[in-house]
Amino acid sequence: MNIVKLTNYTPEIATRVRELLIQLSRSGKDHGEIPEAWFQDLITSPSHDMLLAIDDNGKIQGIATLSIIMGPIVRKIAYLEDFVTDSSMRGQGVGTLLWDAMLDWAREKSCTELNFTSGIGREAAWKFYQNKGATIYETNFFKKPL
Repeated sequence: MNIVKLTNYTPEIATRVRELLIQLSRSGKDHGEIPEAWFQDLITSPSHDMLLAIDDNGKIQGIATLSIIMGPIVRKIAYLEDFVTDSSMRGQGVGTLLWDAMLDWAREKSCTELNFTSGIGREAAWKFYQNKGATIYETNFFKKPL
């Protein structure tokens, strides 16, 4: 298993990322194709990356999408947006490889911490994060559609 940064778009990559995001979705809902422009924005951005866990056969078995958040109060923080391994690969170390690569990515970007959310009912994910030394904070998450 190799962890690599997404550097080019192909329809096959888009399809596989979509399949993995469906697995990540609590409802299992397919939100449709991910536009090529989204991938191109991600690839060219200096503040965002997608890490891919690729097996020896070239199949993407996991992804992690990371961003940098900056501000005078929050400093420079890595934010984990999407993190999923294929359900058939869970428990085989793919998540740990991606996790370690995410931490390396954040350190290379001079971030001071990694922040992320995890939805209610994701007890297995919470246990994984806690086993990796992450701390759960009591907070409320808000969003406002634009």
